[in-house]
Amino acid sequence: MLSRRGLIGGAGAALALGLMPDRLAAAPLAKVKALGTIRVVVYQNNRPWSWEEGGKLVGLDVDLAQAIATKLGVRADVAQLVADESADDDLRNGVWKGGLLGFTPGDLMLHVPFDRTFAARNDQVAIIAPYYRESFGLAGSNGLAVEALPTEWKGRKLAVELDSIPDFYLIGSFGGVLAKDVSHYPTGSEAVAAAMAGQADAVLASRAQIEEGAHRSDGKALALRKGPLPAFASPGWDIGMAVKENSRTLGDAVEEITTAMATSGEMKALFERYGVTWTPANAAG
Repeated sequence: MLSRRGLIGGAGAALALGLMPDRLAAAPLAKVKALGTIRVVVYQNNRPWSWEEGGKLVGLDVDLAQAIATKLGVRADVAQLVADESADDDLRNGVWKGGLLGFTPGDLMLHVPFDRTFAARNDQVAIIAPYYRESFGLAGSNGLAVEALPTEWKGRKLAVELDSIPDFYLIGSFGGVLAKDVSHYPTGSEAVAAAMAGQADAVLASRAQIEEGAHRSDGKALALRKGPLPAFASPGWDIGMAVKENSRTLGDAVEEITTAMATSGEMKALFERYGVTWTPANAAG
């Protein structure tokens, strides 16, 4: 396998001979501006980040994509990607290669884990612009004492997304005493909706899902646990974006835009429209 240094050296030699392929010679930012459109990839059915409502694509990431495009002076072409088995697969399908069923990769993909180990094994892309710090939260309805020890919830209905970290936690922790009390839903947002409707006593989901669910509930709030969950392994994670490895000019421009939005308060205001508290990514400094 060629090293990064070898690839750079080979590209330099090709340029000197006039043999540089178009995909390496052209500045991706310049191409995006010349076309007047930036193709932005978001996840399908990923409320509150991106989902369809009334035949229209909406959500936090959709609004952010539109804001980035406007600041670049181009139009946003926002495309939905169906999540594959792993985030690595999603980067391949959504950014640098495309999907087997003809999905055209984007110039920019949102909602990408901003993590050094993850980035190191995905060297076909550049992971950029961390814009939010996500974490899980527990919220109760029907008078459930959410600050109590989890073992005290035995016999109460607990809603989670199927095959998620919250699911594995509730089923496998504390000797499995809560396993029979866990109810599964296709998404964390649907699990939140079940708790909001009184169909579950508590929900363990992302804080963004819980806050957005409460925001659209016409004043009916869930009680969010303040203290950490015992033996819960996930401290939270940063969310960023991705561009192709040879699209660094575009990546730099997007990073400048998101940094300015964070500094000006525009990012916070964007999140507030959905009732979500904007928490800066740890990696953003």
